[in-house]
Amino acid sequence: MPDSDSDPSSADSVPDSQRPSFWPQAFSAFVRRLLGKDEAAALRESLEAVIQESEATDRPLARSERAMMLKLLKFGELKVADVMVPRADIIAVEEETSLPELVGIFRDAQHSRLPVYRDTLDNPIGMVHIKDLIGMAMPETEGAPHPKSIQDIRRDVLFVPPSMPVINLLVKMQSTHIHLSLVIDEYGGTDGLVSIEDLVEQIVGDIEDEHDTDEALSIVARKDGGFDASARADLEDIEKAVGFKLVDEEEAEEIDTLAGLVFSLVGRVPQRGEIVMHPAGIEFEVLDADPRRLKRLRVRVTKRKDADGNADASADDQGDHHKPMAAVNG
Repeated sequence: MPDSDSDPSSADSVPDSQRPSFWPQAFSAFVRRLLGKDEAAALRESLEAVIQESEATDRPLARSERAMMLKLLKFGELKVADVMVPRADIIAVEEETSLPELVGIFRDAQHSRLPVYRDTLDNPIGMVHIKDLIGMAMPETEGAPHPKSIQDIRRDVLFVPPSMPVINLLVKMQSTHIHLSLVIDEYGGTDGLVSIEDLVEQIVGDIEDEHDTDEALSIVARKDGGFDASARADLEDIEKAVGFKLVDEEEAEEIDTLAGLVFSLVGRVPQRGEIVMHPAGIEFEVLDADPRRLKRLRVRVTKRKDADGNADASADDQGDHHKPMAAVNG
């Protein structure tokens, strides 16, 4: 069986029945249908109808189900530039890196694939996969010969423009069995990186693995009355912690995490140290973030709650309905 990241020409020689099937056939069909504009419009209308009619059924869609369906609707509108890891955050290795050094880089990066470059990141030549190093743990006398350099285990990588629709990239990854792509700008330089995980997360949300801990997802109370929380914490849990609603029914259809709420307030990814104010009297301080996503925030209630559990408006707020939804302090 060919490796999922092997050369596509070698994959074509293997019967379909023996090829790995990472994506369910139904989802593959869904992706192909989205490529046709007329069929995509019909499918979009069908999904929207399901979401709207779900409340009238005996089993209405859960918030997580509605959120995933809405993400599916938006997926077809995304470009590679919308989901890529920016150049500054790419972890890559130079082709002359020794294999022991490479093992250490994989350990620290906790990625399964790393781009390989010659001289600079603007001259990428492929990638390396961690499973090609697994054989080094076995004595050479008991298994295949050990690789001597990165060149012995280097694999192909996809090169895509930032304007490419993510739907097209997903289909290309599926057909070539190459699950890492480098985003190349108009001058031939490396602009970013997209893995298949990055694409899947646009639909299902952040994917946790064995390196992620329950502590990182918890809500931790503080002595000052606030709390620290993962950006991926469920919005309903955050609302329970502060004691009142932070979104209306319409907003709840599209926002299901703390990060989603903060994004909706400022329209971008805030930087570490920034403070975002919610109109209901909540202060969100960004404790940890990278250019692409929020990781952890500190939440403080800055206004008192009334008898109904709603935030009291200050005298300055009363009668002023034209203030911006959020204020950000760097």
